[in-house]
Amino acid sequence: MGAKVHEIMATLLVSVFWFVLIMGVFLAFLVINWRGRRTSARPAPTEGDKESVAIRPPNLRSTSLKRPTCWLAIKNKNLLAVQYALSLHNPKPCSWAEGLSGNGEQKVFISPPVSGWILVVGSALPDPGDDVDACFRFLVDLSRKLGHVQFFNANSMLNYHAWAQVEGGRVLRAYAWAGKTLWNQGKPTQPETDLGLKCYAYTEAPETPVFNSSQSETGTNNADKVHFLAARWSIDPEDIDERFIEQEWGIVGEPSRHF
Repeated sequence: MGAKVHEIMATLLVSVFWFVLIMGVFLAFLVINWRGRRTSARPAPTEGDKESVAIRPPNLRSTSLKRPTCWLAIKNKNLLAVQYALSLHNPKPCSWAEGLSGNGEQKVFISPPVSGWILVVGSALPDPGDDVDACFRFLVDLSRKLGHVQFFNANSMLNYHAWAQVEGGRVLRAYAWAGKTLWNQGKPTQPETDLGLKCYAYTEAPETPVFNSSQSETGTNNADKVHFLAARWSIDPEDIDERFIEQEWGIVGEPSRHF
């Protein structure tokens, strides 16, 4: 009799075990199916959604990412084409956050496309204050390879500044100031006029900086407004959404000799 009871109890326990196991699997299936329906109900992100994420309102910049003093904005969506045009040595993937952090020293960072523009950042880019002719040749040559190229430079310490639009080897507009006007070509664009940027003719620029003068104040104002001009012409690096910076990767490499 006792053996019979134990057999019945064992059967009941096994039955309860299988019942609990089956119910657990069934409930897990229901949860997975419910989550799948919620995910599929969400609309897939479109290219327009990506662009709205890539650009965000200004003045929300993370303090870990400093404003570049010199950069290019290239009207292109092909990252490799820009890499080949710049002839970078030892290229490798690089996060955008690291590329914009300013820790690359003499390396050049090529960003992923943002709203049809690719940014190139790095202290190795030509400085018109050092050699304006080399800067001119570099931009003209690069634009012949890639099309529309924009150049921006803003040295807040010395108040030196420059900007240029070059397309297909032809300079549309360029201005560079480093204590005197180094480059003034083309008619000022409407955004320059709207921002109140002062562009001296070659004969108007002072030979040496005059401190506490209107010339010096103009240089300071111009340097502070370069990123506003970039936003009007193409894209300001400071306006890029933090989420896009954290998720997307670009390329970093060593500049070729012609830089």
